Amino acid sequence: MKYNTLTRLLVSATITLAATAAIAQEVIIAPMAPPPPRVEVVPAPRTGYVWDHGRWRWDHGQYVWVPGHWQPVRVGYHWVPGHWVQHGPNWHWVEGHWAP
Repeated sequence: MKYNTLTRLLVSATITLAATAAIAQEVIIAPMAPPPPRVEVVPAPRTGYVWDHGRWRWDHGQYVWVPGHWQPVRVGYHWVPGHWVQHGPNWHWVEGHWAP
């Protein structure tokens, strides 16, 4: 009986946290396409990490370059880099994330 109650509580907490994280993601919209990516020297491979390439970030009416960085690997997942997607006349940022 206690096991079922604890399981329900853990599942409920996990769902709540996942929903909160999804809601907390900031929606970034830019009125123009980002510039072409900069040429970036990718460091030598690093065990346990994947390189997340640099990107253009929309900041106060202009694009600003954000350099690449290492992401710790999540076993069983692959890294999907963040990217800009055009929706009508505007551009929306899709945050990088781990996918199964």
